[in-house]
Amino acid sequence: MKNRTYCGAPNKAYDGKKLTFCGWVHHVRDLGGLSFFTLRDHTGLVQITPDPDNEDMCAMIRGLHHEDVLKVTGTARLRPEGNVNPDMPTGEIEILADSIELLSGSKVPPFLPEEAEGVQEDLRLKHRMLHLRTDKMQHNFRLRHKMYQSIRRYFDENGFCEIETPFLVKPTPEGARDYLVPSRLHKGRAYALPQSPQIYKQILMIAGFDRYFQIVKCFRDEDLRSDRQPEFTQIDVELSFTDEEEVQEIVEGLMVQLFDEVLEVKISTPFPKIPYAEAMLRYGSDKPDLRIPLEIVDITDVFQGTEFKVFSSVIDSGGAIRGIKLPGCGGYSRRQKDGLIERAKKFGLGGLVYFWHNEEGIKSTAAKFLTDEQMKNVFEVTGAEDDDLIAVAAHTNTNHVAFGLGAVREWTGKELNLIDESVYSHCWITDFPMFEFNEEMQRYQAAHHPFTAPVIEDMENFADDPSKIRSRGYDLVLNGSEIAGGSIRIHQRDIQRRVFELLGFDEQEADERFGFLLDALELGAPPHGGIAFGLDRMVMIFAGVDSIREIIAFPKTTTAISLMDGSPAFTTEDQWAELGLKTVKKVETDNKK
Repeated sequence: MKNRTYCGAPNKAYDGKKLTFCGWVHHVRDLGGLSFFTLRDHTGLVQITPDPDNEDMCAMIRGLHHEDVLKVTGTARLRPEGNVNPDMPTGEIEILADSIELLSGSKVPPFLPEEAEGVQEDLRLKHRMLHLRTDKMQHNFRLRHKMYQSIRRYFDENGFCEIETPFLVKPTPEGARDYLVPSRLHKGRAYALPQSPQIYKQILMIAGFDRYFQIVKCFRDEDLRSDRQPEFTQIDVELSFTDEEEVQEIVEGLMVQLFDEVLEVKISTPFPKIPYAEAMLRYGSDKPDLRIPLEIVDITDVFQGTEFKVFSSVIDSGGAIRGIKLPGCGGYSRRQKDGLIERAKKFGLGGLVYFWHNEEGIKSTAAKFLTDEQMKNVFEVTGAEDDDLIAVAAHTNTNHVAFGLGAVREWTGKELNLIDESVYSHCWITDFPMFEFNEEMQRYQAAHHPFTAPVIEDMENFADDPSKIRSRGYDLVLNGSEIAGGSIRIHQRDIQRRVFELLGFDEQEADERFGFLLDALELGAPPHGGIAFGLDRMVMIFAGVDSIREIIAFPKTTTAISLMDGSPAFTTEDQWAELGLKTVKKVETDNKK
């Protein structure tokens, strides 16, 4: 509305000015002879006061409801001494109303915006528009908007071209499940909604666009949790004639700009680079929170020749024994120690062995099987002090040891308040395994995706053991969350063929699935690489919230349902028939026989 003043704007400098406001009724107060109310828009609140002699206006105000939409015209004036509200940015001013126009009435809302955080989440999602009116949600989405603008400006200034890729694409059998879109014109065929623009952005590099980016919606039909949704947003980036170092420098420049422009926080670069194997050894995670000042230590050598069969069997089978000191936890109770064991068991460990010190010397839950020298060495190698507790894990599978102690490390960091929430700690994780073995399928699968370039020397040296082949992939980690993942891509057809073979695709299957990419790689493909950011996860961190539903305007529940609009909706048989499909109803069996 032309010449409108926002509710959060007026201060004492506005005294005497004629102003027009539009917004929602936030609160009405009736003091008998005097009624007034506060009006709210996305910028804040302003108090509206009628002329007490204007009985019609006073009566109208008394009849207002929460969330009614009004247009108010009046004169700003300083509040009388003693009536200033220091808790309101506009608390020095009130508006003496000349006219109040009801633009839209509201029925009694299921909850008021200021009550939103105290009601059940399902109710908030059902009436999302009320939740979005809150200061918190307005802040989150304006912060998200600010990030979008900074991102686009950064890539434009660095020579990137924003190009849209298709939303109706060929289904990909690898990775998470696709959302399928049946074709009306081609019965029996279906498009998929893209999990990523990966192949298309590679083809854009082959097409000579050199530097591409896109802020793009992607879709995955997978089980949800607090930081996942079926539809999510990526910052997609690709460069030609590049290497890992250049991609990482560009990404670090973006992060410096975002933190400066959005949070007014200065961060330093370059970010530390940690090889995957080192990250798993020291932190028990490929997305370590470096704000936690604790590290896992390999203590396998301490127990060489031990008579403790739990440890000796692990050593003989090539497994690992590792420990982590928990500062100041030497006095932990049996119950507290058992709690840590339960966390470790979720990652495949049978339990934990503890070491601590008391007035009698070094103690351990396995003391009767160990020598005094071995227990002393555990303290020395881990750097533990007398009041610390040492948790030790052993397993033939080193991943179980890593992830189990990694969980203990993260829990301890939070429980002991070792994390400085004002710090933003980035790192690169590099040298990921190219392949991982899928026990269920009994074959290797791509650890990232099958278009990631392998380390060529590893391809030659470990042709018979794909688990040892490293990729040219890299992840960006911020405060224990992976916020971006990328790699240098395969740009030579013969290497891409070889990777498909190691994944178990014969020539015919590879052509059926990815033939258009293989053909493109024979038409002059430049070396290229890139990265994709999980923008939603980044906004979560910038906004300081724990749930992705706090930074997506219209999110789904953990069962992928939109409570506000009722999607997914039942579809008529006629609509299915038009697509050449029909529904199959489940037949319930009688289990009472």
